Amino acid sequence: MSKPFGKQLGFDEVLDVVETLSASDQEVLIDLVKKRLAQKRREEIAANIVEATEEYKAGKARRLTVDEFMAQLEEL
Repeated sequence: MSKPFGKQLGFDEVLDVVETLSASDQEVLIDLVKKRLAQKRREEIAANIVEATEEYKAGKARRLTVDEFMAQLEEL
């Protein structure tokens, strides 16, 4: 993602900017950030599914029962 202002703002600077917004604009901002985070997480999950599917097809992964999976976790 490009930096539209030419420099990266620190967390405190971002908070200062957000505080200059009206309450309704802050609520809209919060909603937008939540939606973007949810979309980013969906994209990460989708990428993990693709990777796991490729590994399974290549024989690098196998199906396990819950009990088998839990037993392997306990071995770690």
